[in-house]
Amino acid sequence: MLLMRLGPSGAERPGVRINGDTYVDVSDVVKDYDEAFFAAGAAGLADLRTLVEQRVADGRTTPFAGERVGAPIARPHQILCIGLNYSDHAAETGQAVPAEPILFTKAPNTLVGPYDDVRLPRGSTKVDWEVELGIVIGRRSSYLADAAAARDSIAGYVLVNDVSERAFQLERGGQWSKGKSAETFNPAGPWLATTDEIADPMNLTLTLDVNGVRRQTGSTATMIFDPYFLVHYLSQFLVLEPGDLINTGTPPGVGMGLTPPVWLQAGDVMELAITGLGGARQLVVAPRESAGPA
Repeated sequence: MLLMRLGPSGAERPGVRINGDTYVDVSDVVKDYDEAFFAAGAAGLADLRTLVEQRVADGRTTPFAGERVGAPIARPHQILCIGLNYSDHAAETGQAVPAEPILFTKAPNTLVGPYDDVRLPRGSTKVDWEVELGIVIGRRSSYLADAAAARDSIAGYVLVNDVSERAFQLERGGQWSKGKSAETFNPAGPWLATTDEIADPMNLTLTLDVNGVRRQTGSTATMIFDPYFLVHYLSQFLVLEPGDLINTGTPPGVGMGLTPPVWLQAGDVMELAITGLGGARQLVVAPRESAGPA
């Protein structure tokens, strides 16, 4: 299934995409695609599939009509990120291929929809793009036994943009999270594809364009650490909760790796896609002038 959330920010309704024209609204039976939903595991997904199939048979589908598309999951407990997980990306940044996954976090409130604006933070000079495969956890996981157990802990996959401010990340004490956690810095979606929709997560093409110019083209086949390894590995250090998001790293072509480097400016447009996970588009906008709410 392809799980989506539609509606205004903070008031999204859960639905299931049927095709490019229609979806099934399931908000009367599913409160949200949140921890409680994912904690129900395979049984919950099976019940939802049965419901959706019945509603499609009954003609109870809704046309897409220009509604805002939100991130396909509610705000997770944590967004965990893996750095330098493609050998060719490590090379373009001048860093060694890691012997173990490099872990950092993003603030959960960075999560926005796939077509929402990306806002430059105040004082930023080096904002960059990163198309990535995101993993959504499907059950509470700690000290998983092996990669097979990790596979069973995954609810699905999602397209994400791990937007980064490189000066904050690398020139302000080497604290990566400082360069990753500005508001709007984690667009996700348009949908979450459950694991049955993705036959091989290690055979997906990733692309990202800036202002119509292709900047990133890669394949998950060149990941250093695959999704199952990552989930198993992380579970040895912390407890993964249902609905948690893991960003798995980016292929080469980021702005920092170009000669000379290219940084995002207000008015730029990013368009990104992953096989089976749809496409997204984000406009870069100027920093917020006041400290008020979004």
